[in-house]
Parts: sequence; structure tokens; C-alpha cells
Amino acid sequence: MKYRVSHTSKYIYSESVSRCHNEVRMTPLNNRNQSVEKTKTKIFPMPQKTFERIDYFGNKVIGFDIHREHKKLTVTVISEVQTLPPAKPSAEFEKMPWNQVRDMMHSSSNSLDILAKEYLLASPLVPLEDEIQTYAALSFPEGRPIFEALQDLTKRIYKDFKYEPGFTTISTPLAELMQHRKGVCQDFAHLEIACVRSMNLPAAYVSGYLETDPPPGKVKLVGSDASHAWLTVYIPGFGWQDLDPTNNQQPNERYVTVAVGRDYADVTPLKGVIYGGGAHKLEVKVDVAPMAMAHQEGA
Repeated sequence: MKYRVSHTSKYIYSESVSRCHNEVRMTPLNNRNQSVEKTKTKIFPMPQKTFERIDYFGNKVIGFDIHREHKKLTVTVISEVQTLPPAKPSAEFEKMPWNQVRDMMHSSSNSLDILAKEYLLASPLVPLEDEIQTYAALSFPEGRPIFEALQDLTKRIYKDFKYEPGFTTISTPLAELMQHRKGVCQDFAHLEIACVRSMNLPAAYVSGYLETDPPPGKVKLVGSDASHAWLTVYIPGFGWQDLDPTNNQQPNERYVTVAVGRDYADVTPLKGVIYGGGAHKLEVKVDVAPMAMAHQEGA
């Protein structure tokens, strides 16, 4: 699939901001499942200074400074992305027991396996706790094939936890999520990452977008898509396997990956430091449209 993705983040401040320093992680990645053909970033007010870099996790970062007073900040990133179906594991990998994968990770001297080992560790938003390990272990009996175990864990989170926007924030602890069994995609991604890591398997957080369908008989509204979150698990010899516990499925060509990290704190779309501003309101609008549709609409 080929998509035109537009993501706008708009901050409205109650008081003037005299200056700000920001970083943007809203440009899709190039990886084995997608390629970015075009991308453009629009910032208002116009910055006095901008720079680009690739961060530690391989994400594209656009930094900018604004040194004039403003009460609104708008950042829009528009990209054209070609996505591909995910790679399918061979029969050999499908039958490989998860505990064999675990042991391979710890004994391997392969450079890619060694790099993935940091995703075995706890991170700021993904602590490793006994309650989560107990929950995870039900999907990982000894000898169970790795892909079957991961699919079972994904399905259980989907069934056991209710999607309820506004019930949690990005700082809600996983212990509270386990107690109330309610949250959103970021929570469910963090939970499954914690489960996988508690079984000594590497897992990373993925931010991106998912093309959504309108209700039956309705026209898709501009801005009706949203940022999404899922996870990816590293399997030696195969690579990274994406999982979406919010929708109980493996991400496919309708998903667009933007950034990867240990947890949400590594992939925040827009963050920085401001001087002044008072209270603020954030408005986010995301559109994910197949290119044929985007051209028809004059995008």
C-alpha cells in the first residue's frame, strides 16, 4: 500500500511563550516493511534554527528553536510511505520453542542478537514486576512454539483488558493498569512488552499509524485517524515480529511505523522546553489515506 500520512500537533498556550527548544519524532522510518518516498515538515511560527539527526534508536529527529513570542505552536509532518506485507516465518521458526529462543538470545555472539539484548531490560515506563511475570507465564509453557506463545499473549491482553480512552495517562503505572484492566494502546503495548521481557525475550515499543475504516455507510472524516502504538519482539535468525494487542493482530501493510524505542518516553512525537506559556491545550490531527484516495481529494 502507498499512503499519504499527515500528522499535526498544535499547542495553544494561555500565556505567551518567549522561546522554546523542541524535538519532533513524526517522520516515518525506512525499514524492511516500508519505505518513505517523500516527507515535509511545517513549523509555525517559523523557527530561528532547525537541525536533523538520527537518534540512538534509529529514529529521525527534527530539532528546532523559536526565539520570538508566540501563543500557538503548530508542527505538521506530511509523508508518502510505501508499505509491504510483513515477512512470514518459515516452518522451522514457527515450530521453534520459545525457551530455545530465550536460550539462543543469552548465548549468541551474533552482533544483531547482542544489540537486541538491551530490550531485555526494564525501562522507565516498563518495570519488570512479579505480577506481570505471573500473568505472562500462562502463555509460555516450556516447549510451546514462540509465535504461538506470542499470539496467545496478544489475544489474552485483548480479551482481558478494556479499551477506554481517558481512563489512563501516559504516566499511569502498569500496576494500576493490572488492577483496573482498562487503558489505551500505549498501555497495552507497555504491558505486553513487560510480559515478553519478563520471560527473558527482547521487546521494543513502536509508535505509528493505522489506517482506519469509517462506520458502515459513513464517509471517512479528515482527522479521524490517530497515532497508534504496538510492540515488536526480536527472534534470533528471523528478526523483529510486530504484535498489536489493542486489535489482537499482527501489524500488516495498513500500519505505518514512525519510531521505535524502549517505551513511549523514547518516541514522544513532540517534546521540548518552553519559557512561559502558562496552561496549554494540545490538539492532534492525523490522516492516513491511500494515495489514490488522497489524489482524488486533492491532497
